Amino acid sequence: MEQILSSGLYIVATPIGNLGDITLRAVDVLRGVTAVACEDTRVTGKLLHHLGIKRRLIRYDDHAGEAERERLLALMAAEPVALVSDAGTPLVSDPGYRLVREAQDRGIAVTSLPGPSAAVLALTLSGLPSDRFLFAGFLPSKDLARRKVLRELAQVPATLVFYETAPRLGAALAALGDELPGREVAVARELTKKFEECRRAPALDLAAHYSAHPPKGEIVLLIGPPGEPGPQDADIDTLLRAELATAKPSQAAAAVARQTGQDRKALYARALELK
Repeated sequence: MEQILSSGLYIVATPIGNLGDITLRAVDVLRGVTAVACEDTRVTGKLLHHLGIKRRLIRYDDHAGEAERERLLALMAAEPVALVSDAGTPLVSDPGYRLVREAQDRGIAVTSLPGPSAAVLALTLSGLPSDRFLFAGFLPSKDLARRKVLRELAQVPATLVFYETAPRLGAALAALGDELPGREVAVARELTKKFEECRRAPALDLAAHYSAHPPKGEIVLLIGPPGEPGPQDADIDTLLRAELATAKPSQAAAAVARQTGQDRKALYARALELK
C-alpha cells in the first residue's frame, strides 16, 4: 500500500553501491511521490526498476537553470516530489542547495531522509580521528589550486575529508606529501561494493601503491588532523638503522621520510650521526 504524502520536497538518500542499503522509509517515500527529480534519469531509472517503482523522472543536475527550478517548485507546491542524486545523500557535493533554499523561502515543506553517505562511511573505516571532521568536497583539478586549498586547511584541528576521482588520485597524494608532510592519509574506494578497500599510510607510500595499482571507482581521501602523535626518536633511529644496513645515508633518509612523513634533511643529518 502506497504511503499518502503531503505536497512538498522529499530529499531521499540512495545507495552508493550496494542496493541493499536503501532504507525502508526511502522506498515508502519513492512510492508515495508524484515525481522524482534526479541527476541522471538512466541511473535513477535502474534503481526504481530494481525497487519495482514507476514514477515520472525529471532531470535536475548541475546544469539546471532557473526555468527548470521554477517548474519543480511549482510542482512540489501542489504535489509530493522526491530529490535524489545518482548515489548517496543529495546536496553533499551534488546539486540541490538552491532548490531546497528556494522551497523553504516560499513556505514549501522540505523533508530530508537519512541514508548512505560516502564521506561518513569512509571516515568510520579510515582509522583516523572521527570526533571532529571537515568535509571539503572535491579537491581542485589544477595543481596550484589544489595546493592552495591544502595550505588553507592545513591548521584545521580536524580530519579532512575530500572526494576525489581515480585519474587525479596520484596528483592529489603527491600534493599532500609536499604540503602536509607527516600527516596520516587514508584512501577509501569502492565503498559498499565487492572490491571495497581502505588503506591508511603516509601520502607518498599511498602514491607509490596506486601508481603500481591504478585505482578504479569513486574515492574518498582523508587526512588526519595536525599535531597527531608521530614516530618517537627511538622509532626513527630503528628505522634509519634498518635502512642503513643496505643503503647510503641519503637513501636511508629518503626511505624513512616516505614511511613517516618526517623532514628528509633532518633524517639525513641523523643518519650521518648513526653511520
